Amino acid sequence: MAFAKRSLRWYFDFISPFAFLQWPKVRALMATDPVAPVPILFGAVLDAIGQKGPAEIPGKREFTYRHVLWRARRQGVTLRFPPAHPFNPLAALRLCIAAGATPEAIDALFDWIWVQGLAGDSVEALAPVMARLGIAAEALADARVKAALRDNTASALAAGVFGVPTLAIGEALFWGEDAHEFALAALRDPALLDEAEMRRVAALPEGARRG
Repeated sequence: MAFAKRSLRWYFDFISPFAFLQWPKVRALMATDPVAPVPILFGAVLDAIGQKGPAEIPGKREFTYRHVLWRARRQGVTLRFPPAHPFNPLAALRLCIAAGATPEAIDALFDWIWVQGLAGDSVEALAPVMARLGIAAEALADARVKAALRDNTASALAAGVFGVPTLAIGEALFWGEDAHEFALAALRDPALLDEAEMRRVAALPEGARRG
């Protein structure tokens, strides 16, 4: 399985603290490989595949928050949760798109929400970030910005994305910040996923199905 360098895409949503943790790693990868950041609406993905997010399941929610805090501390990364979570990320995603989904815009939004721990759930809450990026509030209501977010999310679903963050290398999807090393290994050695056991488990039959 050969991977074209132009086919690297990183699907993410600002609602995900794991996306925040992976972003510096994706930034570093950009120095050697072109990666297209693709902001998507995670909630729409969940709705489309009929699943709940980790933060919507009692018990899993608490574990997830503690786990991501632990991973951040282990990596020496400052992570502070916003005032409420999950939150509505539409304004943040639209701002990112309006700003061109540049690394600088992604930096600014992740810093605001996950380093400073400030609200990112409305145009009003994000006013300082908009000022920093030179984006007017009206831009977030632009029909082209809204359409771009819908198209991004649709393209993610068409690619088989089921969670964020996901790094796509060609048709291969690597879900989660903790899969980053696996993704890099596959990128540097495309034959990895073609190994016999990798292919066997990818086609493993289901022994039982609930419901």
